[in-house]
Amino acid sequence: MARNEYTLGQVNLQNRRGPGGGGGRYRVAEKPKDMMGTLKKLFAYFRKFLPMVIVAFSCTLVSVALTIFAPNMLSKITDLIEKGMKSGNMDLSLVYRTAVMILGFYLFSALLSFVEEQMMVVTSNRISWTLREDISHKLNRIPLSRFDSASFGDVLSRVTNDIDSVGMSLRMSANEIVNAAATFIGCGIMMLITNVWLALISMVFAFAGFFIMNFIIKKSQPYFSARSRNLGLMNGHIEEIYAGHLIVKAYNGEKDASEEFNRLNQMLYEANWKSQFISGIMRPLMTLLSNLGYVSVCVAGALMVLNGSISYGVIIAFVLYVRMFTMPLSMVAQAMTSLQTATAGAERIFAFLEEPELENEDHKIQKLEDVKGHISFEHVNFGYEPGHTIIHDFSYDVKPGQRVAIVGPTGAGKTTLVNLLMRFYELDGGAIKIDGISTRDMTREAVHDQFCMVLQDTWLFDGTVYDNVAYSRPNVSREDVIEACKAVGMHRFIRSLPKGYDTVLSDATNLSAGQRQLLTIARAMIDDAKFLILDEATSSVDTRTEQLVQYAMDRLTEGRTSFTIAHRLSTIRNADVILVMKDGDIVETGNHEELLEKGGFYAELWNSQFVNAEAI
Repeated sequence: MARNEYTLGQVNLQNRRGPGGGGGRYRVAEKPKDMMGTLKKLFAYFRKFLPMVIVAFSCTLVSVALTIFAPNMLSKITDLIEKGMKSGNMDLSLVYRTAVMILGFYLFSALLSFVEEQMMVVTSNRISWTLREDISHKLNRIPLSRFDSASFGDVLSRVTNDIDSVGMSLRMSANEIVNAAATFIGCGIMMLITNVWLALISMVFAFAGFFIMNFIIKKSQPYFSARSRNLGLMNGHIEEIYAGHLIVKAYNGEKDASEEFNRLNQMLYEANWKSQFISGIMRPLMTLLSNLGYVSVCVAGALMVLNGSISYGVIIAFVLYVRMFTMPLSMVAQAMTSLQTATAGAERIFAFLEEPELENEDHKIQKLEDVKGHISFEHVNFGYEPGHTIIHDFSYDVKPGQRVAIVGPTGAGKTTLVNLLMRFYELDGGAIKIDGISTRDMTREAVHDQFCMVLQDTWLFDGTVYDNVAYSRPNVSREDVIEACKAVGMHRFIRSLPKGYDTVLSDATNLSAGQRQLLTIARAMIDDAKFLILDEATSSVDTRTEQLVQYAMDRLTEGRTSFTIAHRLSTIRNADVILVMKDGDIVETGNHEELLEKGGFYAELWNSQFVNAEAI
C-alpha cells in the first residue's frame, strides 16, 4: 500500500461524517436498468482469458456432440437385437463393438467435461481477482467526498459478496448456457433427422417451456436486485454497530441496534425467499414439460410402430433425445437464476468502477526541491457542498519552522483547513502554496510526501511493532525505530512484549488507546517529512502521559513547519502562532500570551477550559 493510501484511509476515517458531523448515510444501490449492458461489460473481462475460454467451450461442444451421437448408436443396437431375435441369427460381436463404442463416447465426453469445468473454475477465479484489483485501484482514485455520505459496509459488500457472487455465477451459468445451447441445437437436428413428427411433438413442449421461463425471469429479476441491495445495507449496519459497540452498550442502544438489524434482516429475508421462490418455479415446470413430452413421444411412437412406420430403435433413441432435448430447459433455467444473481452484483460493481475519479495528474511534473518550509494560504474558499461555504476567503503566511496551532469551536473549519492543505479536497477558490508553488501544480503524492501526520484516530495494522512504526519508510534501520520509540516513551513497554519489536500487533494484543497513539507518533518521527500535522494527537492519553508526549512533540517539531489542531489548549501554549478560527474565518492571531492580553475569543476559550474548571 502506498504512503498516500495510508493517509487517505486515516483522514477518511476521521471525516466520513462530513462537515456537519452527522453519521454516514447508507447509499442504496439502484435496480439493474440494463441487464444486457451489464453482461457485455462482464463478458469484456472474458476477453483477457479468451484462449482458455475457447478451449473450455470447445471441450463442451465436443462432449455434447459425443453425448448426442450415443442415442443413435443405441438405436442401432436395439434394431440389431430385434433383427437377430426375429431371424434367430444374432451378430453378438457387432453388438459388443457398438456397446464398447458407446461406452467410449461417454467416457471421453466425461473427460472433456472435467477439463472444461477446471478451465472455467480457473477463469472465473481470475475474473474475480481482476475485479477485486480494479476496485482496489479504484478506491485510491475516488475523491474522499465519495465516502462522506456512504456506508463502508456497502463498499465492503461490493468487494466481497458481489464479486464472489459474480465469480460463482459466471462459472456455473457460462458453462451451462453453452452446454444447453449445444445440446438443444444438436438434439433438435438429430431428432429431425430421425423422425420429423416425433421431433415436432417434442419441440412444442420445449418452446412452451422457453416462454414460461422468460416470463418467470422478468418477474424474479427485481427481487434479485433487492437481495443484493439489502445485503449491502445489512453489511453496512453490522460494520457500523460492531465498530462502535462500546458506544452502543454505553448508551443502552442494544435494543435499537437489534431492531434495526431485525428490520434489515427481514428485508433481506423477504427479497431472498421471493427471488428463490419465483426462480425456483422454473425447474419443476421444466421437469413437468419434459415428462409430458416424454409421454407424448412414447404414445405417438408406439402408434407409429404399430403402423410399421418406425422401428423400436427409433423409439429408444427418441426417449433419450426427449430427455436430452428438454434437459437444456432446466439447465437454462438454473443458469438464468445464477445469471440474474451475477447481474445484480455486477451492476453494483460496475456502478462503483464507473464513478467519477480524481483528476489524472500524470502531466504534472512540478516537484519540490530543497524545501524551506514556507506555506501560504491565499484567499482560500471551500465548501463540502455547493452553496455551503466552510472556509471564507482565508489568507495567511506560515514561515519556515513555525509551530502553528489552530484552535476554535467544533465546526469552525480546523480539520477542513488541514484537509485542504493535504489536497484531500480541492479548493473552490484561491490557492495554497508551498515555497511559492501551488499545490494544484503538484501531484497529490508529491504533496503528501512533504507531510507526516499524527491523527486523533489511531491506525495500526496486523503486523509487527517494527513494521507499524516503520510503515512510511520500509527501509529504515531498527536503530532508528528504537530511537523513535524511546523518544515517545514506548521502548520499555515494547521490550516487555513477548517478542519485543517483532511482536505481531492484532486485536489480541492488549494496547491501550494511549499506547496506540504513541506508536503513531513514533511513526511520524520516522517519516521525517518537512511539515508536520498533529490533529488532536494527545486526546487519547492521560495527563501524566501527556507530559511525556508533549516533550516528544517538542522534539518532533524541531526544524519542521508544524500545524497542531487542539481542543485541549494546554497542549499548544508553546506554539509560535495560534490561529483562532470561528465559522471558517480567522478571528485572531498571535501567541498564547498576546491572545490572552487581547481578552478576545481565545481568552474566552481559555477561560472556559481553565478558570471555570478551577471554580468547579
